Amino acid sequence: MVRDLKQLVKAYDVRGVVPDQWDESLAHAFGAAFVEVVGGGAVVVGHDMRPSSPALSRAFAEGAASRGADVVEIGLCSTDQLYYASGSLDLPGAMFTASHNPAEYNGIKLCRAGAAPVGQDTGLSEIRELVESWLDEDGAVHVPASDAAVGALSARETLGGYAEHLRKLVDLTAIRPLKVVVDAGNGMGGHTVPTVLDGLPLDVVPMYFELDGTFPNHEANPLDPANLVDLQAKVREVGADLGLAFDGDADRCFVIDENGDPVSPSAITALVAEREIARARAGGEAHPTVIHNLITSWTVPEVVRDLGGVPVRTRVGHSFIKQEMANTDAVFGGEHSAHYYFRDFWRADTGMLAALHVLAALGGQDGPLSALTAQYERYAASGEINSTVADQSAVTAEVRAAYAGLPGVTTDELDGLTVAGPDWWFNLRASNTEPLLRLNAEAKDPAKMAELRDGVLAIVRG
Repeated sequence: MVRDLKQLVKAYDVRGVVPDQWDESLAHAFGAAFVEVVGGGAVVVGHDMRPSSPALSRAFAEGAASRGADVVEIGLCSTDQLYYASGSLDLPGAMFTASHNPAEYNGIKLCRAGAAPVGQDTGLSEIRELVESWLDEDGAVHVPASDAAVGALSARETLGGYAEHLRKLVDLTAIRPLKVVVDAGNGMGGHTVPTVLDGLPLDVVPMYFELDGTFPNHEANPLDPANLVDLQAKVREVGADLGLAFDGDADRCFVIDENGDPVSPSAITALVAEREIARARAGGEAHPTVIHNLITSWTVPEVVRDLGGVPVRTRVGHSFIKQEMANTDAVFGGEHSAHYYFRDFWRADTGMLAALHVLAALGGQDGPLSALTAQYERYAASGEINSTVADQSAVTAEVRAAYAGLPGVTTDELDGLTVAGPDWWFNLRASNTEPLLRLNAEAKDPAKMAELRDGVLAIVRG
């Protein structure tokens, strides 16, 4: 088998089809390379519910042990549970998951001790190059022998500690009773939610909690509206106060209000930011910092400033968010993709902690969720619109030429092209992996947003 690791090793993780693109022999090599590049006398390894995950995870563990590392295997876990283990044990970690991808995929999310990210610029390229050096021309793996004594493999339970840590960060014991529908999508939310929410004043209506990496009910990707339909219907059917949808590895969480309508992740970012700023200021921080990526709503930095915080804008992607959080000691960070990052969770992303904040905010007052979040919905947004474009740079240049010279308009290229007017903005970004341009547009009113969206798309789609 000829293996192209450049197709397998992405910007932030390893991800591909099993066994066509990778298998246990490569997982073993990645384990050995991870220890050689990241170092440390021990690592923690966990996996999701995909059929291929246990064998791949064990192969990685044995590869790591072959380089002298003691390996703590925590078994079935969500990605943020693996981050908890990495943070609380202060060990580098590896999580076997392909998140929301279909069943035939699997992957590895890697971190250094304390859940610090490992991406292309922080070790992942070196790991890939080392594994490549161990492949022969036919794709067979030949990991050289090591002088190190083989490390020990041990099992550890972390779900209880993970749940306890989250519940210390957000106190839900005094909220009013709430009915919440949770759609785990047959992913790892079905593993974590029962333990985290146990004993709280919540009437939990479970959907698809059975762990099944073949995803028999719908894709575990709540970013696609088609995968929220069942949850929306159930929220209306049972008269719930809200709905929560987790992705396959349960590190992202989407929120549905009592009417069955999705709540924008930007609105959730603003809501959680308000709570985290208040907590930080109560602890003596004068101007807490909150990170947001450049396609979140303008509402987010407005709310942060209104509350005396400092908003910091970053590129899209968890490695940029986590690095900027470290640089600024930010209390919280949010992305429009429903990744939420917390200083008190080793700057890692956890959908579960964001969900607890929403439950606490809703249960701490008497109104419905739609009214609570309305204050954070100040603009009309297009959502992300993808267009297939062969020459992305040429088309982006056309769009820049069409808008850059208009009165009162500013542009920047922090991540793709962002163009902003007095009461509107749009961002056009090229995909890292596909011939796509991604458009996000926002304006003060829906008519202006539609005009802006359609004008840019007319150029992009020619």
